[in-house]
Amino acid sequence: MILPRSLLDGGRRDARGLRVIVTGASGTFGRAICARLSGLGAHVVGLDAAPREDDPVEVLACDLTDDERVPEAVAEAVGRLGGLDLLVNNAGIGGPAPAEIPPGAEVRRQLDVNLLGVWRVTAACVEALVASRGRVVMLSSRMAVMQLPLAAAYGASKRALVAYADALRMEIGTHVGVTCVYPSMVRSPIHDSTAAAGLSLEGMSRYEPLEGVVDAVLRAALSRRVHRDLPTTARGAVEFFLARHLPAVTDRIISRTLAARARSGAFEGAGPAAGVVRRLGTGA
Repeated sequence: MILPRSLLDGGRRDARGLRVIVTGASGTFGRAICARLSGLGAHVVGLDAAPREDDPVEVLACDLTDDERVPEAVAEAVGRLGGLDLLVNNAGIGGPAPAEIPPGAEVRRQLDVNLLGVWRVTAACVEALVASRGRVVMLSSRMAVMQLPLAAAYGASKRALVAYADALRMEIGTHVGVTCVYPSMVRSPIHDSTAAAGLSLEGMSRYEPLEGVVDAVLRAALSRRVHRDLPTTARGAVEFFLARHLPAVTDRIISRTLAARARSGAFEGAGPAAGVVRRLGTGA
């Protein structure tokens, strides 16, 4: 017998009245998450480096790489909400970063936003979350467990994010639930800089609908049972399992796909992929 997900989750909490902070609130994921939570009756305040006039909720300007601004913005948001029940660490950036090239500004930027930005915000929220016995939802990535080539900084930042979530869970898990959500590829501007550099991963992964990611975030936030890890699709769950338990299998699949793309000319003219093309483009 297949049980409804609501029963497997121990039922679902009522979102009405929940006090929520969402980072990256003006981006593709953030706007959708804010709109869904607000529509369910939650009180939501967003944080974003570049708020938009048409944001579905109030969004405070906050650069997550700013050590001084982050605690100020969090305190302002918590004050407006009157406390905090849920933090959704959604903000994140991507960009080209082959592992064979020494790290530069792009790598540091991704690590600063995707890992340290989450750390700054979460640390500023801990006291309020402990007081309410709240929850933290981390938007990680399938690349945290199954790395794709030519995007080493993004994968490293998301794997480190999971390690941070694990440490946080050990320290405050008696009072605060901590869940990591693992989307795959969703059409959004996060991929633009990688595509512009000629390093598009279009053939390396399949797109999934944004709605499934939002559903997974809401499941993490509202199910009575606290989940540790939540893939966002059935395919994602299979990939997550294989990457965790049979990594050599996923390595072979990704390596073969990369070689096929290199031989097809997919990276033609892309300087950062020159090493890959040189090694794999002739069938070596």
